[in-house]
Amino acid sequence: MAATPPLVQLKDATLALGPQVLAENVDLTLARGERACLVGRNGSGKSTLLRALAGEIDLDRGERFVQPGARVAYLPQQPDLPKEMTVEAFVAAAVPGDPAHARHHVDAVLSRLDLDGKRRLGTLSGGEGRRAALARTLVTESDLLLLDEPTNHLDLPTIEWLEGELKRFEGALILISHDRAFLRTMSDVTLWLDRGTMRRMDKGFAHFDTWAEEVAAEEERALYMVQKRIKREEHWVQRGVTGRRKRNQGRLARLQDLRSSRAEMLTNRSGEMNLAIAESEGSGKTVIEAEHLAKGFTSDDGTPVPIVTDFSTRIRKGDRIGLIGPNGAGKTTLIRLLTKETEPDSGTVRHGARLKPVYFDQRREVLDPNKTLWQTLAPDGGDSIMVGDRQRHVVAYLKDFLFDERQIRQPVHSLSGGETNRLLLAKLFAQPSNLIVMDEPTNDLDIETLDLLIEVLAEFDGTLLLVSHDRDFLDKTVTSVVEMTGDGLAREYPGGYTDSLTQRRKEARLAKPGAKAKADKKADKKTKGGGKPRSGEPDKLTFKEQRELEQLPGTIQKLQSAIGELEQQLGDPTLYEGDTDRYQNTMDKLTRAQSALDKAETRWLELEERRESLKQAAGGRG
Repeated sequence: MAATPPLVQLKDATLALGPQVLAENVDLTLARGERACLVGRNGSGKSTLLRALAGEIDLDRGERFVQPGARVAYLPQQPDLPKEMTVEAFVAAAVPGDPAHARHHVDAVLSRLDLDGKRRLGTLSGGEGRRAALARTLVTESDLLLLDEPTNHLDLPTIEWLEGELKRFEGALILISHDRAFLRTMSDVTLWLDRGTMRRMDKGFAHFDTWAEEVAAEEERALYMVQKRIKREEHWVQRGVTGRRKRNQGRLARLQDLRSSRAEMLTNRSGEMNLAIAESEGSGKTVIEAEHLAKGFTSDDGTPVPIVTDFSTRIRKGDRIGLIGPNGAGKTTLIRLLTKETEPDSGTVRHGARLKPVYFDQRREVLDPNKTLWQTLAPDGGDSIMVGDRQRHVVAYLKDFLFDERQIRQPVHSLSGGETNRLLLAKLFAQPSNLIVMDEPTNDLDIETLDLLIEVLAEFDGTLLLVSHDRDFLDKTVTSVVEMTGDGLAREYPGGYTDSLTQRRKEARLAKPGAKAKADKKADKKTKGGGKPRSGEPDKLTFKEQRELEQLPGTIQKLQSAIGELEQQLGDPTLYEGDTDRYQNTMDKLTRAQSALDKAETRWLELEERRESLKQAAGGRG
């Protein structure tokens, strides 16, 4: 069977930004029906490459091919919106064919994205402007969709709707996103732009972590071989350069080439962020206690609009509370009520002792766009700041957050969205705190930074209040979820986002006419005689799960010991003498052990969180 012809193709493509090469010698082919995610760190050139694929900018070298007659639709991170144009006209201008069909299609998309078609683009907020640009992209009936962070500023119901729309799309798709759940759902091809090199895996993003580990292990092996060759050449130079200087000039030149190669490999290895939160003196056991909170406003026509009605909660030290719900449901308002930034119409909020909050604001209002990065962290001058109880040089601290030394004297407004969020994290994490309030922190952050942020928050000994639409981030971060429905109701569910979804689906089933009575009758029948329910929702881990949970710590300890021994073996210079396969075998064992450790730790965390969730649920029923 003949291969499917490409819809879009790059051949030997190179892109540069001044002296910095973003992508070099890239070969990329995408056919109809393929859905590719483009991943890589902030600043690696993903958005620039997408612009080149869209024909917005020229390649510095190489060729771009788009199948003749194919229509390309592109959603940029920062769309250009004509200020005086209405939303409706802006979106409708992209629809081909019959105007009547266009009107119906436009109205449907605008309704789903919660946009008023009569408003002028110049009056929209940043999030509304991106939704308008997304609407225009979706109505184009294109053959190739290029989407740069399409889920930014979308709430969870809209993200799920977008997933359904894109699954029905029959053309080719390339998307950039920090939303892991979205990437796992939407991709069957992964493109990785890493230090100027494009790699391709014909599997979706769900397999990316394993693939990245394999690439890193291969780089370690290559680096080790270069180091071994350097030692061999140094040995020959030391023995022979005095008596046979001329004959060994070639070896000296080769040694210098090898050292340059090693230096380049070490320089080009991905930098790692070094995040840590400056923790203050611990708060009291109870951090926030709210009773019967209510807040609302009156619309222009005099109709009362409830935001929160009769909400009560007790937040203890170490709790991680996630708030979810549609845009405009009142999540930020509830945060402000809980932190006493806003007074309730009725109800009370009490704070525990020694509370020291810091705020991550999605509008980034704490950052002055005209100040430099240095001035942002050290507004009173000087070249050092206090991070917790440690004094840190401003430059060294900003390097922990992957900022280049050349950026440190530049104004904040010169940063990309992801870089601005990293700067905000740097500023916040330097402040001693025992309560972190984060409103949409995941927008514009790359996946690696998100993973590290998850680890740092897990180690934070204080309390977290989080507003987010990122399902994966919520699942890995929070201990309970508060869902706001937009009609004033707020319900709290133990566990992460997936746990709350399961509980909400169960509630929806029971809400059907007659469903609760039927469930009660079934439960009563199965517990007749005082026995426990034999089916339905469990109230504790199964015997097999409990045994697995008890055995996992021992398994983890054994794997950690094995990894330590293997790393010690790799550090022994005699390991490689007389047996060239020993290094490879040892490295393979280490890779397998590290993978097994990661799986064991992840499984332990899943079971422990499930055990705690079931315990809380059982306590609530009691």
